[in-house]
Amino acid sequence: MPQNKTKATAASVDAFLDALPEPRRADAKVLVKLMQSVSRQQPKMWGPSIVGFGSCHYRYDSGREGDMPLICFSPRKSASVVYNMGSADKALLDKLGKHELSGSCLHIKKLSEVDAKVLKTLVAESFAKTRAQHST
Repeated sequence: MPQNKTKATAASVDAFLDALPEPRRADAKVLVKLMQSVSRQQPKMWGPSIVGFGSCHYRYDSGREGDMPLICFSPRKSASVVYNMGSADKALLDKLGKHELSGSCLHIKKLSEVDAKVLKTLVAESFAKTRAQHST
């Protein structure tokens, strides 16, 4: 069975963020603060481009298993992608503002186009659900 490519690394989150072009850098720093306040965890790099908070071990019925962050995001060229949002509340998503949802990925082009309080609530709910689902 193939190994999970996305693993926690010792790479510097600050160096990663500082290398981003504006305005992606500013949005990424806001997401770090938001996710850090929700998770009460320090950010950690997962692979070369994902900033994650907390971690858990998962195992699928297929036998595949690995570790993943409880909540994370990646500042992609086209949008900031917030992961683990597959169970997001539809009513909250309707109040969020300009975004796209594909699978469990929430795509936000500009944080200024979404409601910060709603985003924090969505992140907090996702964090709590993931933690509860994967607690041992």
